[in-house]
Amino acid sequence: MRSDAPVLAPTFRSRTQGDLLALVLLHPDREWTVSELARELGVALTTAQSEVARLAEGGVLATRKVGRARVVRANTASPAVAPLTQLTLVTFGPQTVVADEFASLGAERVIVFGSWAARYHGEPGPLPADIDVLVVGDVARADVYAAAERAEARLGMPVNPVLRNTAAWDDPTGDSLLAEIHARPYVEVTRTP
Repeated sequence: MRSDAPVLAPTFRSRTQGDLLALVLLHPDREWTVSELARELGVALTTAQSEVARLAEGGVLATRKVGRARVVRANTASPAVAPLTQLTLVTFGPQTVVADEFASLGAERVIVFGSWAARYHGEPGPLPADIDVLVVGDVARADVYAAAERAEARLGMPVNPVLRNTAAWDDPTGDSLLAEIHARPYVEVTRTP
C-alpha cells in the first residue's frame, strides 16, 4: 500500500493538507477563498476544494458562500482546532511563519533550508529542533534578526538566519554553505506584506 503521508507529520493525509492547515489555522482571523488557497499553495483548484470539503466536514474549517465564491476560515469554536493548530505550527508552520515575518524585508529570496526543508521534502529523520533561514538580497542585518526573533517567538523554536547577497546566491562557488543549500532540499517562501 502506497502512502503519501508527509514525513514532517504522518498524522496528516498529505503535504497539501498540512500546508493548507498551516495557512488557515495560523491566520485564524483571515478568510480565504478556495481559489486564493489553491493559488497560494500552488495546487489545482479541485485539489483545494477537496481538502477544504474534507476539513470542513470534520469541523476543522468553517465555510460560507459569498456570491459564487466559497470562503474558508479556521473553525475556532471546534475543540480540535487549538491542539491541531499547535501540531500544525511545529510541523508545517515554519514555512508560513517565516513567510509572514520576513515578508516586509524586501529580500529577493527567503529560503528555509536544513533539516526542516529536508523533512518537508520527504527525507526521514527526527522533527527539527530549529529552523534555518537564508535571506538573499540587500537587506539590513538588524531587520533580518528582528524578523527571526518574531518567527522564533511564534514557533517556539530557534530560527537561525543567514544573509547573503544575490551574486553569492547566483554563483555559490567559494561559499560552502550556499553550495550545500543549492545541493540539498530547500523551500523558498514568499508572502506579500
